[in-house]
Amino acid sequence: MRNIKLTLAYDGTAYHGFQRQINAIGIQQVLEDKLAKIVGHTFRIHMAGRTDSGVHAYGQVVNFKTTSTIPVDRIAIASRSLLPYDIVVLDAEEVPDSFDAQYSAQSKIYVYKIYQHTVPNPFLRNLVWTIPQTLDVSAMEEAAQIIIGTHDFSAFRASGGASVSPIRTIMAVECQLQDRILELSFWGNGFLYHMVRNITGTLVNVGLGKTSLEKFKTIFEGRDRKKAGATAPAHGLYLKEVRY
Repeated sequence: MRNIKLTLAYDGTAYHGFQRQINAIGIQQVLEDKLAKIVGHTFRIHMAGRTDSGVHAYGQVVNFKTTSTIPVDRIAIASRSLLPYDIVVLDAEEVPDSFDAQYSAQSKIYVYKIYQHTVPNPFLRNLVWTIPQTLDVSAMEEAAQIIIGTHDFSAFRASGGASVSPIRTIMAVECQLQDRILELSFWGNGFLYHMVRNITGTLVNVGLGKTSLEKFKTIFEGRDRKKAGATAPAHGLYLKEVRY
């Protein structure tokens, strides 16, 4: 058996999340069904992270075991004639048997994109969160520094996720403004269900002047999800990179 690691990019607009679904199409199902034609047998992939419906990725990572002898560099090339236009295998490599896309990961980087304009851009409607006001990016940057470090992130944890510890470590948060698009980048050792989207929704309230820096800190330290901002829309979120 060979262990194959794939790095993927995809537009999640047409899919009900990454994980295989019973009554809907997930990216996992498409990958497994199409790539089975390349390796000659069915298999199950292991993913670095389950992205929700509408969420995108620049660098999702998966791995699967195969008995196929196809050269690894041919897997990515062959996939491009089988996969739909919105899922691309960027790279394929053979890795040690012990490698697991999820459990071997050390950290991840997510990016959230916000388009600031009074007029929505129809070409960006599935790729950014459009906000018709101008955000105070400096205030958002200052608030974001509060969450850096190892903390209890219960204030930004959505219900419905797995029952796991709310303790996470955020190594860095960056705010980059280019033209009218604000990119919020979150680098952490792991993320709770909807954590990035909930942090983003609360930071936007800071940027709109609805939530002060002190109130943001109080919300964070209070660990009460009901006190935080609304969950930002899924279509502005991207899994940028998985680090091993």
